[in-house]
Amino acid sequence: MKTTELQEPHHINPTARIAAALLFRSKATVLQMRRTAREFSINEAKQAPFGDRLIGHPIIAESRTPLRTNDDDQETLFVSGKIQNLRVAIRRLNGVELRAGDVFSFWKQLGRTSRRKGYVPGRELREGCLILTIGGGLCQLSNALFDAALQADLQIVERHAHSRVVPGSLAEIGRDATVFWNYVDLRFKSTHAFRIEAELTSDELIVRFRSEVGARSSLRSSATSAVQHDNLNNCFTCEAHGCFRHIGSSASRSYAGRTAYLVDEYWPEFDRYMAATKQAADLLCIPVDGKRFGKVNYRWTTEGFETVKQNSLFVLRRSIESRRLASHGAIRQRALLTANENLAQRYAAQLDYDVTHITTMQQFLPYLWRDGHLGGRTFDVLMTSLPLAILQSRLDKAAAMHPESPTLHDFRAARGLIEMETEALRHARKIITPHSEIAAHYPHKTVLLDWCIPKQHAKRASSAGPIANLVFPATTVGRKGAYELRAALRNLDVQITVCGPILEDTNFWNGFRVKRTTPGVDWLIDATAVVLPAVVEHQPRRLLEAVARGVPVIASKECGLGRLKGVVEIDCGDIESLRCEIERVLLRNVQVEPARLAK
Repeated sequence: MKTTELQEPHHINPTARIAAALLFRSKATVLQMRRTAREFSINEAKQAPFGDRLIGHPIIAESRTPLRTNDDDQETLFVSGKIQNLRVAIRRLNGVELRAGDVFSFWKQLGRTSRRKGYVPGRELREGCLILTIGGGLCQLSNALFDAALQADLQIVERHAHSRVVPGSLAEIGRDATVFWNYVDLRFKSTHAFRIEAELTSDELIVRFRSEVGARSSLRSSATSAVQHDNLNNCFTCEAHGCFRHIGSSASRSYAGRTAYLVDEYWPEFDRYMAATKQAADLLCIPVDGKRFGKVNYRWTTEGFETVKQNSLFVLRRSIESRRLASHGAIRQRALLTANENLAQRYAAQLDYDVTHITTMQQFLPYLWRDGHLGGRTFDVLMTSLPLAILQSRLDKAAAMHPESPTLHDFRAARGLIEMETEALRHARKIITPHSEIAAHYPHKTVLLDWCIPKQHAKRASSAGPIANLVFPATTVGRKGAYELRAALRNLDVQITVCGPILEDTNFWNGFRVKRTTPGVDWLIDATAVVLPAVVEHQPRRLLEAVARGVPVIASKECGLGRLKGVVEIDCGDIESLRCEIERVLLRNVQVEPARLAK
């Protein structure tokens, strides 16, 4: 096991450090050229491919190390850069599988660090100081790999120990492996195939090895060579003002990270929440500035954010593509998911590494999680719908009850997408929503917002008359409770006003007195009540409008209105309760005899 390492000389005169650094760079270049020549001739290690053969096999080693060791605001800047570099690095590491006898090489797998690849200035130990260098902080990853390799009893081909110890690192117990492109490497191999998995939680780096063989009954102990535990300076706190790397406290601002808000179409509840929680340094990522360009569906409040980043060309392209699609159906749903993924990737590219917390709309969550952008950060979710796992389970049950429906089983998301969202939601710090049913699924971490009741200037017309007018404020599809409403209204002498197209069957409302809404005409004219016994309803805006205008509302609990005044809630699928509540509203609001309610 090799333990040599090229280091800059210690305890030199601060004013001479430029010359020392140049000397170090010259020596390093020579050693890098020598390593390159050796690799070309020997070709001992190759970049390992990604695979899935060993997914789910036994874990034979696991290393967990904290991402942060103190709460110093100035230290946070060093650590944030390190965490960003770890995010980039583990994308080239997580999921690689090596065959028996293959040699794993840290640098063969990751390649050289550069800004072009997404690496940023991060913490690096050099000359007894913690300095900022591009790609700094990757030693935490190499330490964890070495620790896991020892646990798995792998053969260490090359390893170099640190000359000094960063408090809280694996170097304190001798399980460290420093790396420096490309001549200071970490290499190991195994007599059996194994898989490497790496991930960042909000506060830990986790490295796991999986293999077809079981975990070892005993672990090889690591040599605890003599290490120096000197106090380490950093470029903010060091008093060596003659050092060319010195930054100094006067040039460093108090740093505690910032939040990025990632949103799409406008929700007034979320806009109000963001206005109350944002800080001056925070970042807002939006499709387009709706207030500036007159786009009502993107009218987010942008004042008070340090940075606002737009994606106007993406919005234009999405709008053009959306017009070519049907208003409902599987093709449209797949297109929406693709658009969500593309916008999530654009937002991820706009995140600065000093973003330590993310508040994101739900549709971006699985993609941000999959690509590792949430690693090393805390995050909250602005929930706009039920989790996919619950949503699709509910649609499956409804489709089984109404097998004749062409809409209840027209689309299901891929299993992988559901699993990614489920795992990300499990790690979310907060679930933020005005929807009472969604909130009920996360009772211990939900922030339940109040629904924003729209201001209404139009007055409700009188509902008195011989025929009651019940408004169904949705497209006629199974998930909106069309089948349940139809069953509840049989033999009742009422008129049904239907908003939106009839997609179940052109004859769906045959035998009923049906009126269709007209664009530009008040849809609540002469409304006796608004009824929505939905299986799924995520954004009940029409119901809120009815509440604002004093129209009685009967809705399933799945509409998420909670105990809102003016709303009667019924259980989804309970046709008897639905009919009972409809009759009660009719008797209270229509001037007819009870006997005349039935045909």
